[in-house]
Amino acid sequence: QVQLAESGGGSVQAGVSLRLSCASSRSIVTYCMTWFRQAPGKEREAVASTDRYLTTNYAESVKGRFTISKDNIKKILWLEMTSLKPEDTAMYYCAARTTWTCPAVSRPDLYNYWGQGTQVTVSS
Repeated sequence: QVQLAESGGGSVQAGVSLRLSCASSRSIVTYCMTWFRQAPGKEREAVASTDRYLTTNYAESVKGRFTISKDNIKKILWLEMTSLKPEDTAMYYCAARTTWTCPAVSRPDLYNYWGQGTQVTVSS
């Protein structure tokens, strides 16, 4: 079992930055790790992912603004979010898939472990 715990969310003004953290109870070196988000009334969508080889992928809507990274020793996954927009408002979740690489399309059902989420609210 892997337990994931997100933190770092909050209510901010548009244009500012936030850094989300996801602490894992176990090593994340060999896992595909992905940040998802879900806004009210919308489906959960993958935002950014990274894998065993540190390959990263981003949703088009966040490219150039968000950066995913991880510290394998500390077992922490981060999501650095800059130039936040109201449309970034959502509950953000980290998820782990027990494979070395991430799927081409990161569907939520492909992930084994989830955190409880952290809310990000961006006002204009």
